[in-house]
Amino acid sequence: MRRRGPTRRAALQFAATGVAIIAAPALSRAQSYPAKPIKLILPYAAGGGPDVLTRVFAEKMGDVLGQRVIIDNRVGAGGILAGQIAAQSAPDGYTILLGSSSHVTQKLLEPKAEFEPMTSFSHITRLSTAATLMVAEADGPFRSTADLVTAAKKAPGKFNYGSGGIGSAAHLAGAGFANFTGIDVVHVPFRGSVEIVPAILSKTVEFAFPIASTAVPQVNAGKVRALATTAPRRLPQLPDVPTLKELYGSDDLVLESWNGLWGPANLPAPIVARLNEAALAVARMPEIIALHEKIGSPIETTATPADFTAFIRSETAKYARLVTAARIGAQQ
Repeated sequence: MRRRGPTRRAALQFAATGVAIIAAPALSRAQSYPAKPIKLILPYAAGGGPDVLTRVFAEKMGDVLGQRVIIDNRVGAGGILAGQIAAQSAPDGYTILLGSSSHVTQKLLEPKAEFEPMTSFSHITRLSTAATLMVAEADGPFRSTADLVTAAKKAPGKFNYGSGGIGSAAHLAGAGFANFTGIDVVHVPFRGSVEIVPAILSKTVEFAFPIASTAVPQVNAGKVRALATTAPRRLPQLPDVPTLKELYGSDDLVLESWNGLWGPANLPAPIVARLNEAALAVARMPEIIALHEKIGSPIETTATPADFTAFIRSETAKYARLVTAARIGAQQ
């Protein structure tokens, strides 16, 4: 047995050396990361609230990393296109995604989508959350949700509500509200949230649930009227606008979307850590906090990548219940 000891130790040392040799290139790449600009795929149209917020965040993050973070808008299929592109990218840290609750719901509605929110991505950090606002035409007849519900019940199937796409936060909020109040309304999906307010102004739709970062500036500009919010409490920016929960007493009407940074699966841990650290550094900047709070999309980061993964797992279960309860289908 004593004669075998050195042989066994030598084997273990050789194996450890082999692992070190294999891991060395990945570690070296992580230590020099980033060595070139990073592409951040954004599943939202240019000019909308999420696009504006993310561009400011990306510029600051580029300053922290020492390399530019370039926005790549890839709008289509409610985020599926952007998700598929990111999932199929090389796991080298130079292509990342603004992953969101929409990617979770889209996968529930479209099981054939070529990504899995839990396994096709490396979860880096949650960035912010956002409630939606129920809005209608500023000069229109609806001054409250009760006004709209009463009118909709008198004309079943005649009212439209808009969203930025099937499975988006605006779609889920509208479908959930219609299901809860028992109104028969038609969902009209657009290519992005930036198209919602113009649709109300043109009377293409009677109401909608755009996310707060898109809706609050439009409300303040007098373009649309806010009837309610899906937040758990009233928004500081619009203290006179009630929540759906206080109006109807149901937690099912509390719905906040969220977003965060995802990379392709198998992103090296040191790169995940570097991106997480940079994102958290930006999230602590007073000007970033103030900007997000001003338009109703507060910074709400997760402490670690593991915490973000656990959060996404919980959200997936919640949205699955919502889709089932509201009987939301991929073609609605």
